[in-house]
Amino acid sequence: MPTQPEPTDRAEVQKLANAVEEALAEEMKTFHRDDTPLPAVGTTPPVPQPGRPPMSQRATDASALMLSGGAASLLVGGSASLVMLASGSADPVVCAVVLGAPAVLVLAIGRLVGRVKATVEAAPPTHHHHYNGDVYQDQRSINTTTRGVIANTRNQTR
Repeated sequence: MPTQPEPTDRAEVQKLANAVEEALAEEMKTFHRDDTPLPAVGTTPPVPQPGRPPMSQRATDASALMLSGGAASLLVGGSASLVMLASGSADPVVCAVVLGAPAVLVLAIGRLVGRVKATVEAAPPTHHHHYNGDVYQDQRSINTTTRGVIANTRNQTR
């Protein structure tokens, strides 16, 4: 017949059981599962991030060009305003032609340089081959046709 535990052993076992139940109760307090489906589009507005947004190098260059062009147009516009204010009888059309023509000319030259640069970059590189002795060039072309459920390839040499 098995021996019965001592009353002090029962008290220790009861303390251990109480500690385990308390630990499980604490764990259940910090655990929460939300099974509601998330909305496809939320109502929270986007948060602006510091600094410039990530862009390609070309977009960054274009942005810098636009910023510098804006600063230059501010200077041109300010000087045109001062000329018209100082003269009192200056014709706005004449001022626009005189002060606007250099800006248009600079923009046109910049665009032309950009196109020339793009054309040069797109052109294939030139290869120069120098041979000593006789050279034989084979200019045959091979046309391949594959047809049928079971692939049957026919090569025709011209």
